[in-house]
Amino acid sequence: MRRLTNLLAADSRPAQFLQRVRRTTPDMSVHFSGAWNMVSSVNSEGYMVALGIDFATRKIASRLKPQKVIKQDGDTFSIQTVTSFRNYECSFKIGEEFKDVTKGLDNRTCQSVVNWNNDKLVCVQTGEKKNRGWTHWIEGDELHLELTCEDQVCKQVYKKAL
Repeated sequence: MRRLTNLLAADSRPAQFLQRVRRTTPDMSVHFSGAWNMVSSVNSEGYMVALGIDFATRKIASRLKPQKVIKQDGDTFSIQTVTSFRNYECSFKIGEEFKDVTKGLDNRTCQSVVNWNNDKLVCVQTGEKKNRGWTHWIEGDELHLELTCEDQVCKQVYKKAL
């Protein structure tokens, strides 16, 4: 609270400042923890081509139905993507840049930072590929994931596992 008070005092337009805070701060009822099973994926092929993933790996990956296992403790997250072919894990704290080694995906190293945009987790990745990142959000009982790389967007939907 003291930090917010100091920021308000430093900003000559408190109402505008509060609008910016509301726009980037999540509703604290949003909780991503749980196991989520993929039910649909659109444009995974185009996304994987943009990442530079080889033909054979793309064909195997296109047949997989990954499960996301998310652990959320406040602003600290661990996201595991589990398949019968390869697994990937990413751990981060909101707002803190981290080195992300995409082992199991395209095997690149990039700098990533995840922030809240309302109730969405938005990751921006900088490295070899342009316009790379992802966005997670929940609608009802569905977890949505939008992956971007260069001019390609892959949209995936997951349902909470029972």
